[in-house]
Amino acid sequence: MNTTDNSPMDDESSADLITVAELQQQLNDLLQQLSPERLQALTDFAAYLANAESEAATQELLAIPGLLERVKQNQVTPKAEYTAWRTLRSDV
Repeated sequence: MNTTDNSPMDDESSADLITVAELQQQLNDLLQQLSPERLQALTDFAAYLANAESEAATQELLAIPGLLERVKQNQVTPKAEYTAWRTLRSDV
């Protein structure tokens, strides 16, 4: 077995072994051990990661051709032209 192989398949297999709940529990356990200064640094880093993830999602949406224009067009649609979703779907 080649231990230096970093193929995506290997990453998926190891990711399946550790659940989100387990990761959150590990993080909670580690948080209890941090000094206030390190906890602040971790909070700042978590905020940075959240912002980066949000920015990536925004860029992905902006890359969809015509999406921004459609959103802007929908913002100028008079509410009188809206239709209640309950009149369109009775199965939900």
